[in-house]
Amino acid sequence: MPSVLPDGEPMPEDGALPASALLGAGERPLGFYLHVPYCATRCGYCDFNTYTATELRGSGGVLASRDNYAATLTDEVRLARKVLGDDPRPVRTVFVGGGTPTLLAAADLVSMLGAVRDEFGLADDAEITTEANPESVDPAYLAELREGGFNRISFGMQSARQHVLKVLDRTHTPGRPEACVAEARAAGFEHVNLDLIYGTPGESDADWRASLDAAIGAGPDHISAYALIVEEGTQLARRIRRGEVPMTDDDVHADRYLIAEDVLSGAGFSWYEVSNWATSQAGRCLHNELYWRGADWWGAGPGAHSHVGGVRWWNVKHPGAYAAALAEGRSPGAGREVLSEEDRRVERVLLELRLREGCELSLLKPAGLAAAEQAVGDGLLDPGPYAGGRAVLTLRGRLLADAVVRDLVD
Repeated sequence: MPSVLPDGEPMPEDGALPASALLGAGERPLGFYLHVPYCATRCGYCDFNTYTATELRGSGGVLASRDNYAATLTDEVRLARKVLGDDPRPVRTVFVGGGTPTLLAAADLVSMLGAVRDEFGLADDAEITTEANPESVDPAYLAELREGGFNRISFGMQSARQHVLKVLDRTHTPGRPEACVAEARAAGFEHVNLDLIYGTPGESDADWRASLDAAIGAGPDHISAYALIVEEGTQLARRIRRGEVPMTDDDVHADRYLIAEDVLSGAGFSWYEVSNWATSQAGRCLHNELYWRGADWWGAGPGAHSHVGGVRWWNVKHPGAYAAALAEGRSPGAGREVLSEEDRRVERVLLELRLREGCELSLLKPAGLAAAEQAVGDGLLDPGPYAGGRAVLTLRGRLLADAVVRDLVD
């Protein structure tokens, strides 16, 4: 969850949505994102809405404590049930993110999942994911999660090289994420993801290849690889500004992406979104696909964002303010926006073009269609799907995805 909230209109105190938001809801899957805003330490590159114990001390009192967080978040799940009324949809995906969700007791994560199950019900084939820090879990913890209904887990590996982890201020030791994959498999997890970051200052091509090889060797069925983004206000941005570490340029990012595609595809992984690879259709992260396809999801927790039927809203950021609102019977929403048809069209192009299936050419206006035709000629869009009415990025197009999207949304 990004730490900066957008502008928007005020959120009603009861969290009520416009009647239009639930029109046609039965045709859209429903997911839940559960945000856990706690971290043991703050990584130097992180700009998410997270808090260490030191940062919370004296700023939120008991209300900001992680000891009673599961109960507080459950209150928002119950609010969601009231707001969505008699919406009959069972929940298709639940994703617990952070922060570091596994700083909470496994019983707390299971309790939060139980609240969603009790209020909405879960689809028979629901995907239930939690993120995890490799140093915050052990076999017993993982077994408790699996027994409690979680069937997918995502470990933050980032790199296999100690000096790269040090620049990122990651506290786990090399080799621990790979061991976690084995422990998760032993606990019965069907699907396991490893997150990697490329382009860290001081990382070499050899370092990146070593990280990819280590991740593949661990045996996950999903790998995410993201270019490092240096966000203003982070410790890493300050270090770069002081000249302590170099800034990685776009050409290096492009080279690392090409290495990732080559190594991962050679190991049986197929890309299905610009930054995500899976070994099978079942290995894809369905929850993230809800985001990319504009489905409905309720984001519970401080700073969490939600979207239902063209209405987007976001919660207050601080855990203390979040808990206080719910304790007073108010929605923790800080603001919202009702998307216009044009907004929704643009978002579909922005998000769907990142997928392997691409977006329909019918979503494009005349200027966008002309840009798409030019992109085919430039080798950025695949001519085969284009002839069938879809805009699908080529490998070169993936490297320049942001620029292609900007042209196509016109």
